Amino acid sequence: MTTRTRIAAGNWKMNGVAADLAEVEAIAATGARTSEVVTLLCLPATLIDRARGYGVSLGGQTLHAAKSGAHTGDISGQMLVDAGATYVIVGHSERRTDHGESDADICAQAGAAWAAGLTAVICIGETEAQYRAGETLDVLRGQIAGSVPQGATPGNTVIAYEPVWAIGTGLTPEVPEIQSVHAEVRAALGTHVGGGENLSVLYGGSVKAANASEIFALEDVDGGLVGGASLKAADFVPVIEALAAS
Repeated sequence: MTTRTRIAAGNWKMNGVAADLAEVEAIAATGARTSEVVTLLCLPATLIDRARGYGVSLGGQTLHAAKSGAHTGDISGQMLVDAGATYVIVGHSERRTDHGESDADICAQAGAAWAAGLTAVICIGETEAQYRAGETLDVLRGQIAGSVPQGATPGNTVIAYEPVWAIGTGLTPEVPEIQSVHAEVRAALGTHVGGGENLSVLYGGSVKAANASEIFALEDVDGGLVGGASLKAADFVPVIEALAAS
């Protein structure tokens, strides 16, 4: 029986205003009943402070590697902690693509997260072209080597594998393929950082109520990083319950 932390994480991306806190409250009510897993919502920075008190773990969606300074529009780790966050996503594929963040940038951000007392959810994943070319494992090993700092432990780091070609497309790898890739990711982590094979590894490619139970039953999948399906309690609660039951 694994002792790795089981996490149902929702990434709201650039969605959500004060009126949507009702969804946070409804999601948190389910999370409170499923103590077997951590229910985590990575909200827009504008909502983190207002979501305190609902009993759900809160996270940011990115951070700057510096503690403070002349970085207009950015947010630091200590600011996220001050708002009530305990986790932060770093290296999401949309940050890598839309903002040109490199493995070195992500490694520095993860270190900044740790320094602020945050758990870093480090994202890795291959594009469709890389997948079709059979380069998935090489890409993931390279991203692990470049993005995960030495010193990663189960207490400060979570890994999220997100096949970029499956995000928001409704496409999902075959279940045996998900298990195989997660096992390889875990092995690469074990090689890269001592004890890295004990890190929680989440799956992040179009997880929803219809496929959550099958995916979460896999030996090397410790939960999910969920996008659009985490915005509404009616969609996300079944995912949380599937993880708790797995």
